Parts: sequence; C-alpha cells; structure tokens
Amino acid sequence: MFSELAFPIFEQCIEDYHTFDNVDQPISNPYPKDDIKHLLYLKNWIDTVQWHFEDIIRDPQIDPVAALALKRRIDASNQERTDMVEYIDSYFLQKYKDVTILDGAKINSESPAWAIDRLSILSLKIYHMKEEANREDASLEHRAKCQEKLDVLLEQKKDLTTAIDDLLNDIAQGKKYMKVYKQMKMYNDEELNPVLYQNKK
Repeated sequence: MFSELAFPIFEQCIEDYHTFDNVDQPISNPYPKDDIKHLLYLKNWIDTVQWHFEDIIRDPQIDPVAALALKRRIDASNQERTDMVEYIDSYFLQKYKDVTILDGAKINSESPAWAIDRLSILSLKIYHMKEEANREDASLEHRAKCQEKLDVLLEQKKDLTTAIDDLLNDIAQGKKYMKVYKQMKMYNDEELNPVLYQNKK
C-alpha cells in the first residue's frame, strides 16, 4: 500500500529536520532522485520548514522588516509545495497511463498527490501534538487535552491512509481516473497579479 510507504518517510523527514530544528538547514535527501521516495521526502521537508515559518511569523515580538521577509519566504514555499504536488501527480499519471478506464469510471474530487499532501501535513500535526501531550513542563490538563487531540489525529491518519490506498487501487483497476489541473496560481505571476503588473509600468 502506498500510504505504508509514504508515512514512514514523512516521519523520518520530520525527525531529520528536528535534529537541527533550523529553517535554514539544507535538506539532505537520503533517496535517489529517480525514486518516488525522493519526492515524498522533499515534499515533507518543504511542509516541515513551512510549518516552522508559520510558527516564527506569529511571534508578537517579530521585527516588521523580518516579518515581511519571512512572508516572502512563505509565499515561495507555498509555490514549491504546489509544484511538488504536481510532480507527484505526474508520477501517478505515468504509472497508470496504460490502465484501461472502465465504463462508468468516475473522477475523484482530489488527485492522489493532493491527498498525499494532506497526509504529509497530518504527519506534522501528529508529531507536534505528541510533543505537547508528552511535554513535562506543561500542566496535566494541557497534556490530557493534547492527548485527546492526538487520538483524533491518529484516527484521521487511519481514515486518510485507507482513502488514499482505496483511491490508488481504484485508479489501478480503471474504476476511477485521474485528471490533473495545474494550479495556475495568479498572485505570484507578474502577468496576472494587478499589483505586480501595474508596478512594471
């Protein structure tokens, strides 16, 4: 099952990041570039760094100039995240390109890679909620509430991994088919964002 491949890679990536716990730490991807594991690790690394960007920018004492610079980095990270999802979907399109689509086959509301994106984010939620549930300097009430939330996240993991594997199995059997729409984000494009193209005049 694909989720059984992906989730441990996400966990490994998060552990690797927290060895340094530094948003500027360069990635050291342990998988070869022609392996889907490489894309999964890279995808989660982008998500993990962005998770910590989002923590930093919420610091009420952050310098406004530093906050603006960080906002630019978050925007770039969001674009990288989208690009990586599309790379992963390209992998699935290639993998299932010779599948005969059955009569009555349906399209799913989200592509496999966007579901995997949700699983990558979920792995981060589980990691950090587990930290809070086990935080020794926190109150018992805080830890108990976080444990309740962690239990829900773990149930969500079970449901999401099942859904991902069912979707991929249906695609492999021709019961569902993929149709990937490029995100076509407009706010980073100098030709499409009015604020950017008006400033070029």
